[in-house]
Amino acid sequence: QLQLVESGGGLVQPGGSLRLSCAASGSFFSIKTMGWFRQAPGKQRELVATISNGGSTNYADSAKGRFTISRDNAKNTVYLQMNSLKPEDTAVYYCNAYIIVVLLGSEYWGQGTQVTVSS
Repeated sequence: QLQLVESGGGLVQPGGSLRLSCAASGSFFSIKTMGWFRQAPGKQRELVATISNGGSTNYADSAKGRFTISRDNAKNTVYLQMNSLKPEDTAVYYCNAYIIVVLLGSEYWGQGTQVTVSS
């Protein structure tokens, strides 16, 4: 069964850092774009950052200069390094990936990991 498993969330003080990880497991042919989204209480899910299988990245304006997305294709894992965290970064963070299984591609989501930025 193909799944995305996230880790690394938690409680951090403003100005602190966290590193999120998301590993894809199961049987599949290849992973295309991977990314991170987040959803704060009462708000819609929003893009944080994406990275292609070739390493091209895209960031939301709120993440530029503070967050860095990276991936290890050998480990089928995507990371999100978050620095200079602010209370407004508090949200559930979801991993997303477009995965090719045999000849068909589909979008997959992780279960989410809570990030809370508070003093």
